[in-house]
Amino acid sequence: MTSEAIVTALFIFFLRVLNVGIGTVRLVIVTRQQRLLASTLGFFEALIFAVTMASVVTDLTNVVNLLAYCGGFSVGSYLGMIFEARFITSFMSVNVITHERGHEIALALREAGYGVTETVGEGRDGTVSMIHSIVLNRDVPKMLEIIRSTQPEAFCAVEQARTVRRGFIRASREIM
Repeated sequence: MTSEAIVTALFIFFLRVLNVGIGTVRLVIVTRQQRLLASTLGFFEALIFAVTMASVVTDLTNVVNLLAYCGGFSVGSYLGMIFEARFITSFMSVNVITHERGHEIALALREAGYGVTETVGEGRDGTVSMIHSIVLNRDVPKMLEIIRSTQPEAFCAVEQARTVRRGFIRASREIM
């Protein structure tokens, strides 16, 4: 294998990592309705994809380039998720429904610095406590740990909050 072949494979690998990483971030941007940024990222994603694909499809018998392309996709997916989790702030809506210890869950979450709204509802088997909170995506595991340690049988539903305006988010961080 020549040094030129190795450099070409590394170039394909790098471009594919960049391509998939941009694609992951673009998807997050699309869900936030930032059309101009999403379309700009989409342009560069498509350009990089076209260059990378052209480098691979010209010779499908070149296993090294093919492996570099596939490996770049895998690493790009992984790095894109890490980048999204670490650097892109997103908010999650956490809903808890429980027959028992609802107020204790709310107190434990407030003690940990989370903003919590408690309501009472009617479930299939009677009265339930409903607890709702909006948190940063990186705070979800800690919040679920607090909920489980207080009431392991509580029903929890977590979903992305597309837009957050005004309110209390984790330990005196206010959203305007």
